[in-house]
Amino acid sequence: MVSKQISIGIGIPMIVIGAILAVFLAPMQFNLSDTIEFVGSLIGILGVLIFIAGLFARKTAQIVS
Repeated sequence: MVSKQISIGIGIPMIVIGAILAVFLAPMQFNLSDTIEFVGSLIGILGVLIFIAGLFARKTAQIVS
């Protein structure tokens, strides 16, 4: 029932990129710090949601014509 392609291929990289943006890149940019933190945390939250959605994804039967 677990879709590894969704969880590992999309969810985890989005969480990592969001954390890098929010934690490491935002303090380097003084005038855009709040915006970069917001975008990084938004990407991280979306990554968590996609990761959880990958855990509940089901494989459907392939339609043969």
